[in-house]
Amino acid sequence: MTLNELLDTVPSYAKDLKLNLSTLLQQQELNEQQIWGTVAASAVASRNPQVIQALLTEAASHLSPQALEAAKSAAAVMGMNNIYYRFQHLAKNPKYATLPARLRMNVLRNHGIESVDFELWCTAVSAINGCGLCVDSHEQILRGKGMSEESILAAVRLASVIHGLAAVFDTEAVVPSPTVPA
Repeated sequence: MTLNELLDTVPSYAKDLKLNLSTLLQQQELNEQQIWGTVAASAVASRNPQVIQALLTEAASHLSPQALEAAKSAAAVMGMNNIYYRFQHLAKNPKYATLPARLRMNVLRNHGIESVDFELWCTAVSAINGCGLCVDSHEQILRGKGMSEESILAAVRLASVIHGLAAVFDTEAVVPSPTVPA
């Protein structure tokens, strides 16, 4: 399924998401790699097969194979880290923060693309996964590397719409909207 085919199946109650995605793919705050890497990482984090298939296929036409692999790597490592660090934050037991993570995270250093782009994708995935500790950490790194708040928010905006679309398609798989005659 192509991105346009996916968007053609968005039910009327989610029209805002469809329109937002089309607009956000043209944001001037991000370059093409940042936009499409955010799309790819967010699609993987969405966990919805239709969204993943359509958006990764489209992202592959805008990203180098190395950048696409890095975007998927950002989603994978943050899928793990967001759970681990969200637990640390939510548990309120200060001892957990003093214990070693004992989790491999080599891809955070060895992803093969611009580090600011990888950090941006980690931030977007962390926003989707709801890990405040990871959002804060990656957002601070991005600002330290000179990325503006407007650019960071542009990526999070894109992630939020992709997450919303995934929820719509998950819902439609369970209880499809009735077809309304034209």
